[in-house]
Amino acid sequence: MQNNSPNPIIREAFLRHAKTVEESLAQLLPEIQKSAEMLLGVVNAGRKILACGNGGSAADAQHLAAEWVCRYKDDRPPLAAVALTVDTSALTAIGNDYGFENVFARQVEALGNSGDILVVFTTSGKSKNILNAIQAAKKKGLKIIALTGGKGKDLKNVVDAAIIVPTEETARIQEIHELIYHIWCEFVDEKS
Repeated sequence: MQNNSPNPIIREAFLRHAKTVEESLAQLLPEIQKSAEMLLGVVNAGRKILACGNGGSAADAQHLAAEWVCRYKDDRPPLAAVALTVDTSALTAIGNDYGFENVFARQVEALGNSGDILVVFTTSGKSKNILNAIQAAKKKGLKIIALTGGKGKDLKNVVDAAIIVPTEETARIQEIHELIYHIWCEFVDEKS
C-alpha cells in the first residue's frame, strides 16, 4: 500500500521558501523598486544590460537576458541584454590567459559602456570573478545591481542597488532572485 502523506523534507522546503518570501516582501521592496527604475532608465535610454553569475546564478543571468531580448509576457520590441556566461570560447580563453577570476571583468571591459547596467547574481557575495566584474563596471561608468543573499551584505557598499535576500540558503536565495527579475520584467514592460 502506498503512503500518501508527504515526506517532511518536501513540506519543510515549502515552509522555508514561504518564510523567505514573507521576509523578502517585508524587507526588499524599496530596493527592488529602485533597481526596477534603474533598469527602466536603461531601456528608455537605449542602453543595455550585462548579466553574470556562477553556477545556478549563471542560469539566472541567462534567464534574465532571454526575458529581455525575447519578451516577458506580452509582445514588445526586444531589449538589449547580454549574459556574460554563455560564450564558451571567450570564457575559456579568458580563464586560460587571465584566470577564472577575470572571465566577467574582461567581458565588461570589452562590451560595457557608460549608461549600461551590470546585473550580478551571487548568492555568497564573495565570488572573485563577480567582485572583479563590479570593479571593471565601475571603471567603465556602468551602474551596478547586485542580487545576493545574507552573506553578501558588504556588496551594498560597492554597488548602486543591492538586493540582499534575507537567508543564507542558496536554493531559497535563487528562488527569490528569479521572482525579482520577473518583477523587473513586468515593471519595465508596463512602464516602457
